[in-house]
Amino acid sequence: MTIAYNFGIKSGEVIVQFKSTCCYCGVGCGVIIETDGQRVVGVKGDLDHPANFGRLCTKGATLHLAVAQNDTRALFPEVREGKLQIRETASWDRALDAAADKFAAIIKEHGPDAVAFYISGQLLTEDYYVFNKLAKGLIGTNNVDTNSRLCMSSAVTGYKSTLGMDAPPASYEDIDHAKCIFIAGSNTAFAHPVIFRRIEDARAKNPDLRLIVVDPRKTDTAQSADLFLPILPGTDVALFNGMLHVMLWEGLCDMAYIRAHTEGFDELKETVREYTPQAVAQMCGIEPESIIQAAKWFGESGATLSFYCQGLNQSSHGTDKNGALINLHLATGQIGKPGAGPFSLTGQANAMGGREVGGMANLLSAHRSLDNPVHRQEMANLWGVDSVPENPGKSAVELFEALHKGEIKAVWIACTNPAHSMPNQTLVREALERAELVVLQEAYRNTDTAAYADILLPAASWSEKEGTVTNSERCITHVIPAVNAPGDARPDWEIMVDFARRLGQRLGKVDAETLFPYQNVEEVFNEHRETTRGRDLDITGLSYALLDQKGPQQWPFPEGATQGKVRLYEEGVFPTASGHARFANAQYLQTAEQTDARYPLHLNTGRLRDQWHSMSRTGSVARLFNHAQEPVVSMHADDMHRRGLKDGDIVRVKSRRGELVIRVQTSIEMRVSQVFIPMHWGGQFMNGAGSNALTTSSFDPVSKQPELKHAAVQVEKLDYGWNMVMMRRGNVVALMEKIQPYLARFDYARCGLYGRDEPVLVVHVANTAAADESLILEMDRLLELDDDSQSMIYVDQKRGISKRVLVVGQQIEGVRLTGETAAKDWLKDLMAQNVSAEYIRAWALAPVSVPPAGGKNRGRIVCNCKDVSEKEILEALAKGADLETLKEQLKCGTDCGSCVPELKRMVACNETIAEGISE
Repeated sequence: MTIAYNFGIKSGEVIVQFKSTCCYCGVGCGVIIETDGQRVVGVKGDLDHPANFGRLCTKGATLHLAVAQNDTRALFPEVREGKLQIRETASWDRALDAAADKFAAIIKEHGPDAVAFYISGQLLTEDYYVFNKLAKGLIGTNNVDTNSRLCMSSAVTGYKSTLGMDAPPASYEDIDHAKCIFIAGSNTAFAHPVIFRRIEDARAKNPDLRLIVVDPRKTDTAQSADLFLPILPGTDVALFNGMLHVMLWEGLCDMAYIRAHTEGFDELKETVREYTPQAVAQMCGIEPESIIQAAKWFGESGATLSFYCQGLNQSSHGTDKNGALINLHLATGQIGKPGAGPFSLTGQANAMGGREVGGMANLLSAHRSLDNPVHRQEMANLWGVDSVPENPGKSAVELFEALHKGEIKAVWIACTNPAHSMPNQTLVREALERAELVVLQEAYRNTDTAAYADILLPAASWSEKEGTVTNSERCITHVIPAVNAPGDARPDWEIMVDFARRLGQRLGKVDAETLFPYQNVEEVFNEHRETTRGRDLDITGLSYALLDQKGPQQWPFPEGATQGKVRLYEEGVFPTASGHARFANAQYLQTAEQTDARYPLHLNTGRLRDQWHSMSRTGSVARLFNHAQEPVVSMHADDMHRRGLKDGDIVRVKSRRGELVIRVQTSIEMRVSQVFIPMHWGGQFMNGAGSNALTTSSFDPVSKQPELKHAAVQVEKLDYGWNMVMMRRGNVVALMEKIQPYLARFDYARCGLYGRDEPVLVVHVANTAAADESLILEMDRLLELDDDSQSMIYVDQKRGISKRVLVVGQQIEGVRLTGETAAKDWLKDLMAQNVSAEYIRAWALAPVSVPPAGGKNRGRIVCNCKDVSEKEILEALAKGADLETLKEQLKCGTDCGSCVPELKRMVACNETIAEGISE
């Protein structure tokens, strides 16, 4: 849908609006894109979209700032003839012919399973469909897997093993009807902020609504809970079985529902007999009373809605964890009813769409399974091919292990960054180096994976292409391009159709043109739609025109329907052979990797509020760094004390597979012997591969999802006697790309952005010994800090101190502090605030950590929307402000609301301190 109206930044300029969805998490928020005909100039929430009703989080609200950055976009195809050569710009014909020649040669010599495709939950459903048809229908391999394997495959197997199909039964509107909300393994306040806003609204309307949170960390989500269960890592199944034990004991199970609509309960009842509250308390490291209370609240409510995410999924027993939680809903009959049901929160914008078209190595379109010969024949008939290969393809971990061994010779990677996101990065990067051919189809040319690409194909990105996406509640939205893709970038489906036709010619498959006849993306959708006829996710009643006219719709939406289905299984009939749901007879098993004397700490990884995945998009927006400016390892104060650590120290975090040099900070969220590292930072922003240098590739035997949420690690302090900080205004994204290759030349290094309207590039490095002077001068020249005529300079060679401040006019444009860096924070603030350099000239080179009179060191930004800092909030709290006063005076928490949980925590902490003083 498009609307033209006069809005412009310039008089008379016409701004055009396009309805779309956010491209980040699986909430699937509706957004309105504002363009001037050439570029995206703004975004706002779509008041009519059922996922968000106009709300956006900090990431979604800054999408226009991210897409404005073309400095790191892949604009033209690039090809290199050999591994040691540099890629050069090429035409699309040359690039696709080179890819088709190599793929055809490998397939002819080694067979179809010698090639593989690794794709992404960021693709549109139509893109996914073409990839799957290419691999399974044309080439004859099931080696097509997706990064959804890393986040949602245990949710898939959990649903299928209990309810019969991969179909979340509840909807967002159930939040408004729930009497108890049970969140397990999800920091919803950070990872799905708009959902958490809706939970907050429901609690405000219904003070009796209870919130239970299960998480090893006391996250912002957990700190909002009525009951928090800080279980030990990996003990979820024990907890859920213990809760079922209590429900049986207290008579909270709905035996009539169990008899009429389920099977397998007697076997499960025998299993949970041993999971007494006392025994489970020992396993989970919590109090028995908490287990009993959680079971009673869950069972007595009559309307419990469960949300869960990576804490359950990213486990070597993820299928069991999902199944054990679903057991609680089946046992209490709390499914298919308003306000009740198990609800997996999807990690990516279209991971659901990928699952719908069979975007994993063991699936086929429309929730068909590769191990079912009837399903394989159905797809062969629909596609007009003789057969679909029966052997499951390689899942994500298996795929890169096979690439490492040479069993897979060529891999085609699309819209994902495995050289950052896969576990055991040492092996993954070696695999990419060894591959005969790596094709990368990507919107950004600076990802960690791009360094390994032999062929780089520029893909259209968000706001530039047409198709459909499905969010966590089975809601399909039609998105249309708002602007043209830059350079020669093309839509993903179109690239693959072109490649498929070329490859078919080389393989002698004359039906390639018939298999891929599409002239536009709607033809792909229509074919996908037909594959769903009669299936549980039947969407034969949908079309692009209907979605445009009536807006987003939930599936199933069969032909003749007037609306989709809000919740599933209302009649108690399930898509299984018997029509009954199946209880999962899950038993508690320990994490794949155990701690010991050498690796005594449990590592947890996860998301932050304002960053996304490997930061290829969010990493170009300065304000998204303001809440968390760098990667740190968070630890309990006792663990830090035992190791002689203080906040800001540089440490080495080491596992059995790799290590990471990073700063440390105390965190009240952590239990003793547990640490947390955010997943986002990688080689583009630090010297190191990020948290996945440490993680294990052990995976669930059913879902084959790796255990990214747990590894055993050690932490040791590093003493670096030499530090350097460099800061520069200007085209900071381009400058950051230039500086990135230098990060690996230091023992510790990280770079990032800071500020808002005047963004600043910040580079911080450290070494055991001082870096060579020639290296420093080289970096000065790179950042254009070498103009002595416009610089204030201080050098103390005896103490190894060298400083320079570049002042152009009256503005500080750049800073380099070497050997002594005390002034870095307030100088950074002055640069970001565009403050005149005149009144601080005498202080700029001084070794002081506080600004001169009249200046302010703002520190960390809590509210990104209104640019409100932690120090400003603390000052207001000291004067007696409460939450409503903060909102009124500082305006924090009044826009997207992502900072509200943190504001509540700060208010509560201040009240506790005040009470202590009064006593």
